[in-house]
Amino acid sequence: MKISEVHIWKEALGLKRPYTIAYKTVTHVENVIVKIVLENGLTGWGAANPSKYVVGEDVDDTLHWLTFQHQAYDLLTGKDIRPIGTLLNDIYTHSHLHAGALAALDIALHDAFCRLLGVPLVNWLGRVHDKWLTSVTIGILPVAETLAEAEALIGQGFRCLKIKLGHSPEEDVERLVKLRERWKDLPLRVDANQGYSEQDLLKVYTHIQKLNIELIEQPLPAASIPAFRQLPDEIKAKIALDESLIHPQDAYQLSLPPAAGGIFNIKLMKCGGIRQAMHIATIARQAGISLMWGCNDESIISITAALHAALACPHTRYVDLDGSFDLMKDVVSGGFHVQDGYLMPLLDRPGLGVDPLS
Repeated sequence: MKISEVHIWKEALGLKRPYTIAYKTVTHVENVIVKIVLENGLTGWGAANPSKYVVGEDVDDTLHWLTFQHQAYDLLTGKDIRPIGTLLNDIYTHSHLHAGALAALDIALHDAFCRLLGVPLVNWLGRVHDKWLTSVTIGILPVAETLAEAEALIGQGFRCLKIKLGHSPEEDVERLVKLRERWKDLPLRVDANQGYSEQDLLKVYTHIQKLNIELIEQPLPAASIPAFRQLPDEIKAKIALDESLIHPQDAYQLSLPPAAGGIFNIKLMKCGGIRQAMHIATIARQAGISLMWGCNDESIISITAALHAALACPHTRYVDLDGSFDLMKDVVSGGFHVQDGYLMPLLDRPGLGVDPLS
């Protein structure tokens, strides 16, 4: 079954509200969309929104690489999708230095292949979970606004919050203390996005260690691997490595004893899609490291792809796949549904289970 068409474009998806993290404020969102069409009319969808700060590539870079001299079209058009491993090898060979491009093509191929088989992607990968609780993110805000946003999100049915930190350790602690005073048992996670020094982290931890914080995502700069390795075991067990973890090679180095953290945060937009994500997951499992699945501001397409991958890994412990909730619009619907804060794939549909909106 051959690929007959490849369509690639950039889509402005909007943002319902701006938010701030340690190193930037986000005010709008664009994604690169890939649609491949098989000769029998079945389609496969992919999407990408890489972070230039993390992987050195943004949406415009992704679009340029995919469309320059028609190289993505030439890679796929006329190829038989059934030997999908060969196709994935080919796109990796040509695209591995471009995380967004690789992710978009990888996701589209997986979607089309599983649609051809007539099975959900998660079942082809090997489903071990049926659903997972996702956190939703609150950016860096004053205490009162943090509490108000938390109230609104909980009112919408979400049951786990991730709080962005990194501008002021003192204000960060105050926000977390007030949140815990208000919600005694609500799962809380924090993410400093490389905003702390080692001294900042130790200082903050002394104040929050009794607040039952589930994890501390990337508190130190990405290159601070020796500092991560030297942290007390109690702290290190809660460290979710994000910007330090891009490729499977990084996963291997970070897992060497003493491991740099107890949790790997896998993002398809960092590593280049589902296949590379599963390589990272395999390394983590052998090293006894838990998995967190994260995202950028992304279409339902790639959020769903990450959810399917997460549900196929027995050592998944945390899901942070809220990247499509704040978009003003999308190019597809479906993919998953949300119930009491849990994400559940649409298992009655093949592939990613997404449908075009137009």
